[in-house]
Amino acid sequence: MTAPAVTTEAAQLLKRAKELTEPELRKAVDRLAEPVRPVAAYHFGWCDEAGRPVNGDWGKGVRGALVIAAAEALGAGPEQAVAHAASVELVHNFTVVHDDLMDGDRLRRGRPATWAVFGSARAVLAGDALLAAALEVLAHRCPRLSPAAVRELADALLELVAGQGADLAFESRADVGLDECLRMAGGKTAALLAAACALGAVAAGADERRVGLLREFGRHLGLAFQLVDDLLGIWGDSARTGKPVGADIRLRKKSLPVVAALSGGTPAGARLAELYGRAGPLDDAAVSRAAALIEEAGGRRWAQEEADRQRSSALGCLAGAELVPEGAAALASLADLITRRDV
Repeated sequence: MTAPAVTTEAAQLLKRAKELTEPELRKAVDRLAEPVRPVAAYHFGWCDEAGRPVNGDWGKGVRGALVIAAAEALGAGPEQAVAHAASVELVHNFTVVHDDLMDGDRLRRGRPATWAVFGSARAVLAGDALLAAALEVLAHRCPRLSPAAVRELADALLELVAGQGADLAFESRADVGLDECLRMAGGKTAALLAAACALGAVAAGADERRVGLLREFGRHLGLAFQLVDDLLGIWGDSARTGKPVGADIRLRKKSLPVVAALSGGTPAGARLAELYGRAGPLDDAAVSRAAALIEEAGGRRWAQEEADRQRSSALGCLAGAELVPEGAAALASLADLITRRDV
């Protein structure tokens, strides 16, 4: 299958998954109390800052699409997995609201981030409400499967918080190793993608072995996703990503390409360490210089190669899961979309 065909197929999968999931998301947000309901609705792009309805974009819906695709790959109908997909998307958006605040990012999906519009306190409350709504959806919409589903989501949340905590701690450390950075990414990003794929399998009533294989598929895919996201955060186009390019460098974040560059033992890596160690904020020229040094030190090449390796490992997990052929192809096309973005 050629790359354009894969891209088209994946785009259709995302579109269908969003159409299936959005009504459940809207119902969950509508159940929220004031004053967090309009904040959450703004975050999803359904209203402006004054509460007036708009047709905004709430993201690609990748995690929800993985839930539905995993369920279908195991022979289930999409309706069996819609609540699980909505729950995962609610958790993801809870993390996005909080991450933007913690990182000081003022732009999200091409417009002001939630905290920049409503203030920190209301943004925190709205994020908390989205997390509670995710658990409510699983408990009330999937009562038969809710114990297993809630356990899966809770385990992912604990990993996610640990990964996010490590990410914040790395900002003030000069000695971050590549292995621990990969573990951080495994919690911060990969844990929720792993849970998404596992929840699709749970929704389909799969046995523990196949749930585990889908979970591992999602985990490897999540690591590849984070690697590509880190690359986009340095060299991507903000008009396409909807996020400010260079923000991670300005915060001196130890993203994966940065740590690979710093730990490579090259002269460029040493100059990057000196630049990251300077007091005071990094201006535009320093950010550009840092990006050039990361590339010169091999961080960009390593991250792209590692993303490809993690993608291959993800696809290897599908081989033993006894999937419906069309479902396996759908999951592979989503993997291509996630890991072969323009970087």
